Amino acid sequence: MIGVTRCRPGPNLKDEIVTIEYLKRSKTEAEKAEDDAKVRAVVEATLADIQTRGDAAVQDLSAKFDNYTPDRFRLTGSEIEAAMQKVSARDMDDIKFAQTQIRNFAEAQRASMTDVEVETLPGVILGHKNIPVQSVGCYVPGGKFPMVASAHMSVLTASVAGVPRIIASAPPVNGEPHPAIVAAMHLGGAHEIYVLGGIQAVGAMALGTESIDPVHMLVGPGNAFVAEAKRQLYGRVGIDLFAGPTETMLIVDDTVDAELCATDLLGQAEHGYNSPACMITNSAKLARDTMTEIDRLLAILPTAETAAASWRDYGDVVLCDSHEEMLQVVNDMAYEHVQVMTDRDDWYLENMHSYGALFLGPRTNVANGDKVIGTNHTLPTKKAGRYTGGLWVGKFLKTHSYQRVMTDEAAAMVGEYGSRLCMLEGFVGHAEQCNIRVRRYGGKNVPYGEAAE
Repeated sequence: MIGVTRCRPGPNLKDEIVTIEYLKRSKTEAEKAEDDAKVRAVVEATLADIQTRGDAAVQDLSAKFDNYTPDRFRLTGSEIEAAMQKVSARDMDDIKFAQTQIRNFAEAQRASMTDVEVETLPGVILGHKNIPVQSVGCYVPGGKFPMVASAHMSVLTASVAGVPRIIASAPPVNGEPHPAIVAAMHLGGAHEIYVLGGIQAVGAMALGTESIDPVHMLVGPGNAFVAEAKRQLYGRVGIDLFAGPTETMLIVDDTVDAELCATDLLGQAEHGYNSPACMITNSAKLARDTMTEIDRLLAILPTAETAAASWRDYGDVVLCDSHEEMLQVVNDMAYEHVQVMTDRDDWYLENMHSYGALFLGPRTNVANGDKVIGTNHTLPTKKAGRYTGGLWVGKFLKTHSYQRVMTDEAAAMVGEYGSRLCMLEGFVGHAEQCNIRVRRYGGKNVPYGEAAE
């Protein structure tokens, strides 16, 4: 046992202290906070440079980090077509299949969001309209692993929502636009495609430069620097959510085996050097067998260098006494991807409240959710699942209310209530907005600066 944490149980547990064993533990919170502080300082300085120098700063950053210095970063129509010609027929068919699944689910979600108009009182009409955000910047990560699927998740979903200006950006790969990413962006409905990565991409899209008009909203996952840039830009523009380095969690009991668990943990740990992977179980044997199996797989996994670093620094194995304790831990940790493989998967579905997305049963896996099954893979990390879900068509829609008073009687009646409630708070000018309508439409003499009777 590497560590023992004593913690108060949540509302689903009894009122005694419980003991939860960490058979393997990741970096401490203090170490993670120190890493975050370094990232924060770099991002702040970089965004200030983009704000001040615009295109010149973006050019310098692209040269420094991507060794890419084109005359312009936006692709022309002929360049988009040329890139798409490099995509094999099989890959193009696979991209189109994935986009069909994602579009189908996004359209079903959009159909669930209806405009509303109701008469709440005689002559009083209230309603709301769902209006698309008018411009969105979609970031698609590149680096070691060009994230083709992220183009589907952001660009296509924004298109289903009806966003009138969708721009998309991804870093170059081997000194040129990545053909499959360009294809996915174009087929998904992007109106402008840029070959830009990292802080310079999200900074340019949000702040604007001489050659890039700023957007109203930023979406898409990225590394720690991209996630921090979105955090610092929030308020200047909207963002979908805080989607930093990917997180995966397994909730497992002895109904599954170590090979399956190890494969699913490493399958996400390979994302980057700081991708948390966590196993929560009530089986000590399964926990230890899984750690042994991870060592075996790391000896043969082609991406072992990255996966091993993530598992070493950001891997946790937590042993609990019961499913109730497991539920407490997983709700507190609020991970992004949560695989549930137990004898009571539906119980977890019913009782979990803080996570990005659930993957229920051994036939289901995060990779399918990331790439093809149809749900969106841009999900909350770093416990943001406590207050938000993932990217979906509704994130691109703003729900705006409206009101209309249709009759004199309704104007006078609501006005009398409004007048008195405004005076209760001391807002005399507010009250007069109500009073003038009581006088005009109700025929009552309400002295200026007094509440209606």
